[in-house]
Amino acid sequence: MGDQILTTVDWARAQFALTAMYHWIFVPLTLGLSFLLAFFESIYVKTGNEEWKKLTKFWMTLFGINFAIGVATGIILEFEFGTNWSNYSWMVGDIFGAPLAIEGIFAFFIEATFFAVMFFGWQRVSKGFHLFSTWMVAVGSNLSAVWILVANGWMQFPVGMAFNPDTARFEMQNFWEVALSPVAVHKFTHTTSSAFLLASLFVVGISALFLMQERHQKMAKRSMVVAAVFGFVASLFVGLTGDEAAFSVAQRQPMKLAAMEGLYVGQEKAPIVAMGIINASKKPGDDLPAFYQEVKIPGLLSLLANRDPNSFVPGINDLVFGNAERNIIGAEQRMVTGKIALAELARYKYAKDTGNEAEAAAALAIFDQHKGDLGYGYLTSPVEAAPPVATTFYSFHIMVVLGTLFPVIFLLVLYFAYKGTLEYQRWLNLLCFFSIFLGYVAQQAGWIVAEVGRQPWAIQGLLPVGVAVTNIAASNVQTTFFIFLTLFTALLLAEIRIMMKQIKIGPEA
Repeated sequence: MGDQILTTVDWARAQFALTAMYHWIFVPLTLGLSFLLAFFESIYVKTGNEEWKKLTKFWMTLFGINFAIGVATGIILEFEFGTNWSNYSWMVGDIFGAPLAIEGIFAFFIEATFFAVMFFGWQRVSKGFHLFSTWMVAVGSNLSAVWILVANGWMQFPVGMAFNPDTARFEMQNFWEVALSPVAVHKFTHTTSSAFLLASLFVVGISALFLMQERHQKMAKRSMVVAAVFGFVASLFVGLTGDEAAFSVAQRQPMKLAAMEGLYVGQEKAPIVAMGIINASKKPGDDLPAFYQEVKIPGLLSLLANRDPNSFVPGINDLVFGNAERNIIGAEQRMVTGKIALAELARYKYAKDTGNEAEAAAALAIFDQHKGDLGYGYLTSPVEAAPPVATTFYSFHIMVVLGTLFPVIFLLVLYFAYKGTLEYQRWLNLLCFFSIFLGYVAQQAGWIVAEVGRQPWAIQGLLPVGVAVTNIAASNVQTTFFIFLTLFTALLLAEIRIMMKQIKIGPEA
């Protein structure tokens, strides 16, 4: 039975990751392109120049293609909580369901109301109201992201709730503590700013393609300049919010930070690994080297994590096995208290069922002392508390390297646009076009850091994924995994084909 549950967990995680990664191909472009549409149309309304209207309609068509397929994958993603993660849904539905419901009712209501006006209302409403509708689609799209990231942020840093021992459920106590969690705020600002950056790369890249084809050059250069300005500002904001997000991770998810840097042994003046080849065979507690080759910047990780270059940053070994000298309680010790919590919870429920109130009160008192480590009681080995280090490390560094490249590209676009020679820089236009792909790589890498880096937890420290999964046969999840893989791939290829056809037609249509 244990092997069956493990297999089910693996397939359920793989299916959710597949769905989320495909969904995240479409979402960031929607979030960022919606604001670029609002900027383009604002220029049209301000100047009255019909060329800006034609330009806006062209990008709006590509936005609509992407938006429709993004909605389809998002709906499937939410259904998977019920099909594959029913224990999770039962235990945290009181908290997790609230932001999802708000997202569905409020954000989608705004999007659905104004989306039709934006697309079909050019000749039916005034310029001002149409512009207002375009801005409201942008606001509504990003409001959707707010509530999704509030839900995700709560999983990473559970606050504003209490555990009900009678129902074995986590119940919301303070909605605003959940909604305004610092982790949720940092995730929203970093995620949306990265989406703005991706959309800017998309517009710049497609416009660069027009320049190389010597088509629609005036439209392409106008689009590139606006998108490059927006993208450059967004990339600066990505760096700022990324620093704040990393600081938040260091304070609230130190294991994730240690995995991001491949840090096994905690140290003062901890360095950041600028480049490195990680030893994938390395396990917590063994004597193998963490890296085959590495280039370090001394003290920078301590500065990033604690705003002090001389401070101590705990490593994976400290967080797994504990460090008495630094007063760090590791997963090994937390497993002991977690198992006490589970045992006392079972004793409490039995006493309640048999009417033994005194026994129930005694068990509940002991449970309350240890409930903070409840999730660790489900682990079978302290090493399970460490995430896949190599995957987290490489994803984080790919994201950072690409994140430093993109503002340089935007500055080059603006420089040559100012010089009036943008259409002659074929090397730069090729780089801009290829950067669309690099933007998606950075987006996926960021998602992997956020989600793989917090494994094995569905809810940080409280609920492992092995407990959260639905108790069904692995073959059922395996079958739907391949169905979704085929379906999502077909949808992605269809979007690319339709977009390429629309790009080939150009703004004339």
